[in-house]
Amino acid sequence: MWYVIHASDCADSLEARKSARPAHLARVQALLDQGRLLVAGPMPNIDSPQPGPAGFSGSTIIAEFDSLEDARQWAGADPYVEAGVYEYVDVRPFIKALP
Repeated sequence: MWYVIHASDCADSLEARKSARPAHLARVQALLDQGRLLVAGPMPNIDSPQPGPAGFSGSTIIAEFDSLEDARQWAGADPYVEAGVYEYVDVRPFIKALP
């Protein structure tokens, strides 16, 4: 089943985000390589694809896992979690209706 992983950044998390980004992207790339990734990306704090020092408010990943518990475990082991980037992470089941 698909699951939405929605994470909100802590205040002033940009430097920690930059440091942990390569490891975070490697995990997301593994989902893509396995055919389990629908979409993933950060949410900028300003209306710009390059927010610069304004940073990000969080991230969203929609990916396929065997269970909600598996999705929660995967999300909890994210390098951004370990680096203290995220204030909280919410994981919920998702049904893809369109397209």
